[in-house]
Amino acid sequence: MNYFNVGKIVNTQGLQGEMRVLSVTDFAEERFKKGAELALFDEKDQFVQTVTIASHRKQKNFDIIKFKDMYHINTIEKYKGYSLKVAEEDLNDLDDGEFYYHEIIGLEVYEGDSLVGTIKEILQPGANDVWVVKRKGKRDLLLPYIPPVVLNVDIPNKRVDVEILEGLDDED
Repeated sequence: MNYFNVGKIVNTQGLQGEMRVLSVTDFAEERFKKGAELALFDEKDQFVQTVTIASHRKQKNFDIIKFKDMYHINTIEKYKGYSLKVAEEDLNDLDDGEFYYHEIIGLEVYEGDSLVGTIKEILQPGANDVWVVKRKGKRDLLLPYIPPVVLNVDIPNKRVDVEILEGLDDED
């Protein structure tokens, strides 16, 4: 079974079994809603157990969650640093032009017929995502996911067509 990362437990919150989660999903309200089931993976990316969300709230940049039947800090402290993942069959269908991170990371980026590099990471600095493109012999290229730059995303062929606008590539 395939699992996809939705967050990392970075610390405990109070004494009642709450945990601070650094979310890496655009669907936090759904992934962390009461009754949702997630898979817990340790620091070595080994499956530990399936957990059920008992409560969820937002606080600053964190999602504060509590697992069902784990209501004390001593029970959950060992999970600091663990990852929360969603099973592939629990992923939602997305609208046209929307993609899951795991679908984008690893795609080859082309400008015309010229290979630019491979997407290695996706950043979320603000208004739009920024795709980090690893290039041979050059520094990574940061491409904003906006229509004038990203022309086409072809998941089946693992290809992204872009137009690198003036000022985006400081090595040209």
